[in-house]
Amino acid sequence: MHEADNLFGADADIIRGCIAGKARHQEALYRKYAPRMYAVCLRYARTAEAAADILQEGFVKVYRNLDRFRAEGSFEGWMRRIFVNTAIEHHRGRDLLTGTLTDREEQLDDGGWNAFDGLALEDLLRMIAALPDGYRTVFNLYVVEGYGHREIADMLGISEGTSKSQLARARKALQEMIRNSN
Repeated sequence: MHEADNLFGADADIIRGCIAGKARHQEALYRKYAPRMYAVCLRYARTAEAAADILQEGFVKVYRNLDRFRAEGSFEGWMRRIFVNTAIEHHRGRDLLTGTLTDREEQLDDGGWNAFDGLALEDLLRMIAALPDGYRTVFNLYVVEGYGHREIADMLGISEGTSKSQLARARKALQEMIRNSN
């Protein structure tokens, strides 16, 4: 039994082939995980084209770093983190948090989160995509990916207070979009 079998389980053959640089194995990995990783990319990108760019960048990073996966979590979770980080890096140069709050600005109360009950998933995803980049990124990292504000602050190079404010503003903007859609 090869060491990769323990780390990658059912994907062990594909992973060994990718580590060896075999194109057919890279294609097999891409075909298996691209739809799920593209969904991650779409949550962070403003357009489908930007999501496709992030997807490609992310897979390049996955292929280059496969030998570093240590099975401290699921393989798909490890990949997802690479794609989230790639999306953040992709937008960092575009001043990701343009229009964000400063540390001195007042914190907004998170309040109740019942506005989305009964909303179609497709409608909610469309509304999230319409948020300003900073709001959308913090919302996705906190609500969808499950990161804490300290982790988000470290990832984005912002303060914890700004992360909290961005989340509260994103929620408020989404609630307003929902009210206006009725």
